[in-house]
Order: sequence, then C-alpha cells, then structure tokens
Amino acid sequence: MKTEVHNTILQVSEVQELTAGTANELKEEVRLRFVPELTDIELHCEGLEFVDSSGLGTLISMQKLAVLRGGSFRIINPSPSVMQVLELTQLHRIFTIIGN
Repeated sequence: MKTEVHNTILQVSEVQELTAGTANELKEEVRLRFVPELTDIELHCEGLEFVDSSGLGTLISMQKLAVLRGGSFRIINPSPSVMQVLELTQLHRIFTIIGN
C-alpha cells in the first residue's frame, strides 16, 4: 500500500486486496495519514482485484472520514470484479466512482 498527499487529497494506491486480513491495516493507515489539512480521499484501484465485506466496511469508513471534513471519497479505476461487488451491494450509488 502506498499513500501520497496532493493538495488536500490523500491518495491511496497499490492495494492488492481488501479482505478481513488487510482491511484494518488500510483503515488505520488512512486514519494516521488523513491529517486535519486534508479533506478528500482517493482510492486508486489499479491492481485491486478482490473486496470482501470487511473491505466494504473499510471503504465506508474512508467515505465517512472524508465527509466529516466536508470532502469526498472517490474510487478511481475499479476493476470489473470490484465494480461488480459495488453494484451487487448498491454501494456504487453512494460512492463517487471514476473510470472503468
């Protein structure tokens, strides 16, 4: 996992899977890196192929963090398999999804 700051955006990338085994690590890393000056979170999904229910919970937590600061949470370039999970759970209606 990699995190970078660009202006007021925390960009998260190089996440390979979001499962019960990895979701808490991502959630904690985002909480640590999402300093008060930041308002938005972007999850760049290149390479992310699998998301389970724990991973979905982490995505929802990331969105809540951003919204509490008056910002937004964006999912960038989700794979077809990740997009399918988001659609099946109707979360594609809640998240801002860019690309693919």
